[in-house]
Amino acid sequence: MSEEVKRSNYSADSIQALEGMEHVRMRPSMYIGDTGVRGLHHLVYEVVDNSIDEALAGHCDNIKVTINEDNSITTEDNGRGIPVDLHKKEGVSALEVVMTKIGAGGKFDKDSYKVSGGLHGVGVSCVNALSDHLKATVYRDGTIWEQEYERGKPLYPVKSVGETSLNGTIVTFKPDATIFQQTTEYSYETLASRMRELAFLNKGISITLTDKRQKDDKGEFVSEVFHSEEGLKEFIRFLDGTREPIINDVISIEGEKNDIPVEVAMVYNTSFNENLHSYVNNINTHEGGTHLAGFRRGLTTTLKKYADASGMLDKLKFEISGDDFREGLTAIVSVKVSEPQFEGQTKTKLGNREVTSAVSQAVSEMLEIYLEENPNDAKTIVQKVILAAQARHAAKKAREMVQRKTVMSGGGLPGKLSDCASQDPHESEVFLVEGDSAGGTAKQGRDRHFQAILPLRGKILNVEKAMSHKVFENEEIKNIYTALGVTIGTEEDSKALNLSKLRYHKIVIMCDADVDGSHIATLILTFFFRYMKELIEAGHVYIATPPLYLIKKGSKKRYAWNDRERDEIAASYSGGVSVQRYKGLGEMNAEQLWDTTMNPEFRTLRQVTIDNSGEADRIFSMLMGDEVPPRREFIEKNAVYANIDA
Repeated sequence: MSEEVKRSNYSADSIQALEGMEHVRMRPSMYIGDTGVRGLHHLVYEVVDNSIDEALAGHCDNIKVTINEDNSITTEDNGRGIPVDLHKKEGVSALEVVMTKIGAGGKFDKDSYKVSGGLHGVGVSCVNALSDHLKATVYRDGTIWEQEYERGKPLYPVKSVGETSLNGTIVTFKPDATIFQQTTEYSYETLASRMRELAFLNKGISITLTDKRQKDDKGEFVSEVFHSEEGLKEFIRFLDGTREPIINDVISIEGEKNDIPVEVAMVYNTSFNENLHSYVNNINTHEGGTHLAGFRRGLTTTLKKYADASGMLDKLKFEISGDDFREGLTAIVSVKVSEPQFEGQTKTKLGNREVTSAVSQAVSEMLEIYLEENPNDAKTIVQKVILAAQARHAAKKAREMVQRKTVMSGGGLPGKLSDCASQDPHESEVFLVEGDSAGGTAKQGRDRHFQAILPLRGKILNVEKAMSHKVFENEEIKNIYTALGVTIGTEEDSKALNLSKLRYHKIVIMCDADVDGSHIATLILTFFFRYMKELIEAGHVYIATPPLYLIKKGSKKRYAWNDRERDEIAASYSGGVSVQRYKGLGEMNAEQLWDTTMNPEFRTLRQVTIDNSGEADRIFSMLMGDEVPPRREFIEKNAVYANIDA
């Protein structure tokens, strides 16, 4: 039987149950990462991944995702439909096996799927276990099949409920509120971001996202169709829409090396940042891996060879490094691997060694052709590389100055830092506070044992628009590096952050609860995202949430963090209340700041995470870059309070 025929013969025998799912409900974080907002949305991704796997196998091109009024989710595809015939080993329908056995699925059978997107194969059975109720409907072989479950347990055997000429699978599930205690409310924007990403990564597929909880100006449910004909080329244009390109078009590479499909899209822009996004079987590999190493090798080798031959490097007084070829580069690397091996802290680093040479060869071959056919673009790129090398040389000197000043190098702490007594990084936290006034209040209100205060003078440098040596020369930024005790550069990556001597495991950005405060917080976050991303990925960065209002009646007082809370508290006091609007942290006394914002027992800290690095990259570029129209549109759409100007 040919490989193609075997793959299309998708039946009950293709389903292999690997282990039971009894303790999914007891230990959900082992399967979906956490039971907060991220884990809640991960349930949707698990179900959609099954439909994407059908698309990768060539059997599906239309996927629909609906957020229902009650925050349940319905996914629908036009794939082959999950097999429903009897599973010989389990003695029940294959549909029931898929829905109730952890690790059961066709993706473990190489004859059914060449590649698949799931990281651990937990799939829809895990979603079932963590749902109050789930209903699976299968259109297959002319019949409509159905089964329902409560918290992972079937309510009845798989049954036929009608006839059909369609093929596909519909799954509706409602997350269990006893598991997801933080929230069971889905974010349309979060789901839209992932669906858009999947459409770019799998060109030709249409993914429709509909939100039945809200209607648009026409009175219709909010809905969006994500579809891409050019795939990664369109993805690059979307990510880089707020940057100015320096070459005429996106460089696109698509081919197969050593049975590994490789897709790359890249463009050079006027920025000073390197933005590389990598995927394996649609999984965003934040920590990179062998495919990214292959891309860097192919890019550097090919461009270096071209630059040497052009003679443009002859007058340069120092060596070009690999980093120089990637400054101002936005690139996406996507590979499909039949048996991916993941490693790293979050299991999102590809370890397959054979992928390095496959990607390197593909990039080298296609890039050589592009440079020969586009000599003007090639010259522009080399000029950008030379500029980057000169800037790197200047940045190296500035960085060395920073390193010499760090406490671990014996240089001492910044004068403005009020350090804590504890030397245990695990219990220590530092507050980055806007201005000396708020810094003084924070110093008085803190717990000196474990809380340090670093006041920052005004608005720090916008690193999105600055060359790297200017960043390292900035006094406030130097103070942040020195206070944290981190160093820059490893053997593998000269720009990587070394966290081994990190002095605080909680870094809290504490700014005023107004427009200026939000701008300063965004500037600091932009700096962290561009230069200290490892801190965010390790979960060390937080944002404090000071209250907006103090509501008093007689001796009673309560704080409110938004207008709705203010109105509810005022109503509960039934008249005779005074409301104070805090314009800044400096308006609070030390006791109020401690009670509301710094006391671990009562405060609310928002941990900064990166769920989608591509989307984060695009938003930082839009908010902090030079293009005004997209920033205005974003602010008008998202701001709760803001005076819009250019």
